[in-house]
Amino acid sequence: MNRRRCATAAITLVCALTVLASPGQAFAAPEPPPAAGQGAPKKSKTPKKSLEEVRLELDALYRKASSATDAYNLAEEQADKQSAEIVKLAQEIVKGQARIDELKNRAGAAARAQYRGGGLPPEAQLVLTDDPQLFLDGAGRIQQGQKATKDLLGELTRTQADLASYTKDASAHWRQLEANRVKQAKAKKEINGQIAAAKKIEDRLEKEERARLLQLERQAEYNAQTAWLSSGALKDVNGKSSAQGKKAIRFATAQIGKPYVWGAEGPGSYDCSGLTSKAWAAAGRGIPRTSQEQWRLLPRIAVKDMRPGDLIIYHADASHVGMYVGDGAIVHAPRPGRNVTIAGAGSMAILGVVRPDK
Repeated sequence: MNRRRCATAAITLVCALTVLASPGQAFAAPEPPPAAGQGAPKKSKTPKKSLEEVRLELDALYRKASSATDAYNLAEEQADKQSAEIVKLAQEIVKGQARIDELKNRAGAAARAQYRGGGLPPEAQLVLTDDPQLFLDGAGRIQQGQKATKDLLGELTRTQADLASYTKDASAHWRQLEANRVKQAKAKKEINGQIAAAKKIEDRLEKEERARLLQLERQAEYNAQTAWLSSGALKDVNGKSSAQGKKAIRFATAQIGKPYVWGAEGPGSYDCSGLTSKAWAAAGRGIPRTSQEQWRLLPRIAVKDMRPGDLIIYHADASHVGMYVGDGAIVHAPRPGRNVTIAGAGSMAILGVVRPDK
């Protein structure tokens, strides 16, 4: 806990001491000198954007990439489930076919036995006997045989119906699997497009502009965190983490410094929900893979009742998640180009809180 407090205090101090240039100041690479024989370059009709405008543009692009990442991860999770169901149904189909073959063999054996008896049904053979005891014994066997035959035919019918149902279900799961693969491909294309657009913008910046951009990001986070704390949001928050929550926190904080990679679930890199889902899996509690599914399916908790280990879901579309570690801080995987880190729990727009171990 002391290490977390120190880390949180250090981040807050860095943000608080950030020296900002005037809001309207613009940063852009200098225009190249005119080529020989050419006059002065024409002035661009598009005004240069300030670094704050660039920051907001990048934030929007990465938010879209994050939302698409959730769609990709969900489609991948569903595709894995569909694949597992198809394998399971295939096994049932094989067993069902084997059972049908066995039942048919038994029915064939009964038919062959009747043929060896002269082709007469057991009832006819029984009528021809002169031995009363043999007649009584035979009557009992006939009743048993009729029941066995009826049961055999019933089981054969049920097994054939099950086999047809398994085949139909397997076809449905296969179609769903293909649909999820299409969703994955579409989401992957969107993710790569948003990240490429963001990288193109960042690549245009000079080294000092990139450093300044990072300062602006930290300042925006600090301002949001300060406003959140000033609202009294943490006034009644004093819950203690559960035993599983402590394990999840230990796992998550041990990943600090590892890079964000969309779709990653460790061990070398993570996206936001990859980190939280793996942390709770390490604590012995399986939870949904994506932040949107975590928000949809896990029990919701009021902010005033949250405790370390709970998950804070961010933004209106539930596209980001971090793990609350106490003292008004979270551990999370922010976005491409950033590493797993400690941040203020109120540094982004909070949608709500969920508790994996409720």
